[in-house]
Amino acid sequence: MNNQKNLIPLLSIRDLAIDFPNQNGSVRAVDGVNLDLFEGQTLAIVGESGSGKSTTAHAIINLLPGAGVISGGSIMFDGQELIGLNEKGLEGVRGKQIGFVPQDPMSNLNPVWSIGFQVEEAIRANGIASGKAEVKKAAIEVLQKAGLHDAEKRMNQFPHQFSGGMRQRVLIGIGLAAKPKLLIADEPTSALDVTVQRTILDHLATLTKASKTSVILITHDLGLAAERAELLAVMYRGKIVEAGPSLEILKNPQHPYTKRLVGAAPSIASRRISAEVGLELGSRLDLGQVAAVPDSNVDDSMVSIALDNVTKEFSIRGTGFRSTSFTAVKNVSLKVHKGSTMALVGESGSGKSTVAKMVLGLEKPTSGSIRVDGQDVAELKPRELFAMRRRMQPVFQDPFGSLDPLRNIASTIAEPLQIHAVGDRASRRERVRELLEQVSLPWSIAGRYPNELSGGQRQRVAIARALALKPDVVILDEAVSALDVLVQAQILTLLADLQRELGLTYLFITHDLAVVRLIADRVSVMNHGEIVESGTTDQIFDNPQQSYTQNLLDSIPGAKLFN
Repeated sequence: MNNQKNLIPLLSIRDLAIDFPNQNGSVRAVDGVNLDLFEGQTLAIVGESGSGKSTTAHAIINLLPGAGVISGGSIMFDGQELIGLNEKGLEGVRGKQIGFVPQDPMSNLNPVWSIGFQVEEAIRANGIASGKAEVKKAAIEVLQKAGLHDAEKRMNQFPHQFSGGMRQRVLIGIGLAAKPKLLIADEPTSALDVTVQRTILDHLATLTKASKTSVILITHDLGLAAERAELLAVMYRGKIVEAGPSLEILKNPQHPYTKRLVGAAPSIASRRISAEVGLELGSRLDLGQVAAVPDSNVDDSMVSIALDNVTKEFSIRGTGFRSTSFTAVKNVSLKVHKGSTMALVGESGSGKSTVAKMVLGLEKPTSGSIRVDGQDVAELKPRELFAMRRRMQPVFQDPFGSLDPLRNIASTIAEPLQIHAVGDRASRRERVRELLEQVSLPWSIAGRYPNELSGGQRQRVAIARALALKPDVVILDEAVSALDVLVQAQILTLLADLQRELGLTYLFITHDLAVVRLIADRVSVMNHGEIVESGTTDQIFDNPQQSYTQNLLDSIPGAKLFN
């Protein structure tokens, strides 16, 4: 690290304190945080959900959620005190000097505006370009630099027509548009597959070196932090408990909490989660044991989900009255054995989530068949499909979009029980309490609403709701992508325990290959709508046959640093 003793920090935070009101007065979310960041440096702030890392980042640009207030301290940026700065002064800082990439792409993009309009709006607001043609050209360049293919064609599409990873790339492009001195990136790649993640982070690194832009990276991925940030700050309960050079801290953690984080990180721990965390996931799953039997030797009674030459085409509106078709899934065949976990992996837009929606009966295949326990999902009558959905529950990628903002947490988790007429009010209340405990959430949040929870907390609520009916099959679409490593480890252990105890079958859709190695029995790799490689977890990870699969494995952040 460069000697910065005689230089003035670009960002200097001193004794920062942030409070949020509650029924008893207030709670201190950030307590006495001190940070220095110099020009061109990258700092990763890590910690579990609710530790204060995102709150600290939001305070820098005075965008605290809810009724949060800065109750003490100083935030100096480029020689200017930001605390107490009026709105006009903040407008001159936000976007132009400090870029921001938020965590949740769906809730931060307006669903009624096209992608192009929203990027162009940011370009105009920050004075990057003027004139219709110049603004459009700049918007296309922004999206191209963020790794979005066919940027010009995508300009007229809307957020719901983009995958989660594509939406995140749009936000990254907007955050980088004005070439700011400081970029605050709050989980900027949590929705991205590993190869696109690498592309985006390589771009961020290039930007940092070329323009000496500083980066604050908020992340729960310690492998990513080690690989991409020279400095690391570990937050726990609103305080920084350890800070310094990233590799030094992660290879030789001193604080007990940091030791727990490192022990639970899949990309660092590979196939194990340290017993120091109280978890032994890797050794308890017997990975690959169920799936070691070739599909050809498995009779129908052993198969829970079977796809046979499934193809799905979508119509895309073009100019005028013309429309074109897009093949999202092409001739996909796979089998998921009862009581096992099949991981479906691939880049964003490869067709993974479309497969999940078809299995759930939310989309109908254009051709081919999908059978769950021998029943063709596409041919089920409404009443039969309703009964099947009690036995087959989803956990979607975007927890904010899949939770009703008008329902409190207790009502959200109890909703499946009410719909399927399970139990009375008292038994449902007890089941909600049990589920919250299973996903490591306190009963005190039962009366809160989704907007009052962190991204990781919302995802845990979504998982609890999916488990409410004790289903046979669970479709998990990026179910742990928003979770910090400790809670992720708890959830993966919970899923493994439930699978062993109840014989659950999981279709696990993810871009996180480090997690796949921990949880999956078999892996199918998708690329451009097709399955290009399938096998046991050991076969795929230890001896990949396709260059595409090898590229995915090489892109796992931090793995080469620690294994």
